[in-house]
Amino acid sequence: MLNIKVVTWSLAIFTSFTFVFCVVYGLLTPESIHMSAFLQQVLPGFEPNSWRGLGIGLVESFLYGAYAGLVYVPVYNFLHKTWVSQ
Repeated sequence: MLNIKVVTWSLAIFTSFTFVFCVVYGLLTPESIHMSAFLQQVLPGFEPNSWRGLGIGLVESFLYGAYAGLVYVPVYNFLHKTWVSQ
């Protein structure tokens, strides 16, 4: 059985870290291989060259991770109870 609080926070922090990694990667590499276009598509309001846009992207990344944890854990726990605990 998974703990919803632990998994949700873990995924939220992981997706936030991944967002920061992608932004830093974009600053260190040539523009032709940036992730900015992808991030602008999946994170509404994200702008690669503004503090406001970066903050919005970070918050949205955190919330996407939290959402994944909140949905995944109950599904996993239900299936675990159904199939393993027989």
